[in-house]
Amino acid sequence: MNNRLLIFMGIFISLVIAIDLYAFKGIRLITENIRPLYRQISIGSFWVFNISVYAALAWLILNFDKFRLPEYTNIIFSINALILMSFVTKLVFNIFHGADDILFLISKTFGTKVSFPGEGMSRGKFLTLMGAGLATIPLSAFAYGYSKGRFNFRVIRKELSFDNLPSAFDGLKVIQISDIHIGSFPKGHGSVEKAVDLINSKKPDVIFFTGDLVNNYASETDGWIEVFKKLKAKHGMYSILGNHDYGDYAQWNSQTEKVANLDNVKNANKDIGFDLLLNENRVLEKDGQKLGIVGVENWGLPPFPQYGNINAAKANLSDDVPFKILLSHDPSHWDAEVRQHKDIDLTLAGHTHGMQFGIEIPGIRWSPVQYRYPRWAGLYEEGKQKLYVNRGFGYHAYAGRIGMDPEITEIILRSKQKNV
Repeated sequence: MNNRLLIFMGIFISLVIAIDLYAFKGIRLITENIRPLYRQISIGSFWVFNISVYAALAWLILNFDKFRLPEYTNIIFSINALILMSFVTKLVFNIFHGADDILFLISKTFGTKVSFPGEGMSRGKFLTLMGAGLATIPLSAFAYGYSKGRFNFRVIRKELSFDNLPSAFDGLKVIQISDIHIGSFPKGHGSVEKAVDLINSKKPDVIFFTGDLVNNYASETDGWIEVFKKLKAKHGMYSILGNHDYGDYAQWNSQTEKVANLDNVKNANKDIGFDLLLNENRVLEKDGQKLGIVGVENWGLPPFPQYGNINAAKANLSDDVPFKILLSHDPSHWDAEVRQHKDIDLTLAGHTHGMQFGIEIPGIRWSPVQYRYPRWAGLYEEGKQKLYVNRGFGYHAYAGRIGMDPEITEIILRSKQKNV
């Protein structure tokens, strides 16, 4: 572990302890007048939970070198979720508990008395109790995100109309999935097979998978190939690679070992039944009319690699292919390059996961990931070109999804020519 990381961990641990000690001050305040036994249980439970978090954090630090190994993924992502839950819950609690101390400092500094309208309860205790109540919101959200949210697959349906979609493809049903990250799922977890059944129940014409089958290692697919082989689509299944599929984030004994891993990831795509497009294209033909499917390798803004090549991917597509769908893992590719290619009508991407955290309700659509990726989830349009960003099938970094359920996208293509 390098010195910079040690310094960071030292600061982080100091911050965690400071937050816990301040939260303990608040716990003592709101339990001061309850029966001694109940107070001891409350305080004891607080520290048992915190000691569990410290133990988990210590385990992470001691096993940092194993961070990306498949056999440790589930426990590490679960610990990350526990630490996030603990940190955010106590942060909310401390904001309200600390409000009284801030008001006290203001009154002492400026000689201004800040009054409290309540009777029978101190201002500090009232605010602390309010903080305790509000802290149950993130506590419940993280608990739900871990226990159910990450497995709660939803189908989002979109109808997209295009001037130049050949009439023969009007009503074509496309299913898009992205960011499976299969190594994050507990081995044999039934949610994956249920998701596959859900996809098949839609009777798709085409299935597109827009990358990140694994976290790092091809071995993560062991035991899962047979599950995904059950996917069926009338006109075929097509896939591309995502940034995680290349093994760039793992440590390898040699370049040969890394290349072999990538080859095995490619083979896993093919074993599932995907036609893996590596800067390549395919043409669907129906009633003498054609639709182009273009797939690029991963292209991302730095520090992500740029393996994708649109020109190579479109090579040899004839002029009688009037409509093209591009599969590109990273949505930042769309603004950086794709929009300059006016013959790309629809781009399908993933990568962001919606950060596995956000709010999407009528009138409010927010996730922290939008500050890194302006086009982070859902449909975007510029002129006649459209981009759809899938919120992801799996999860990564922490075991949970809060307000950002795993997504299966159902897209119905509509031809305006059909209605002329």
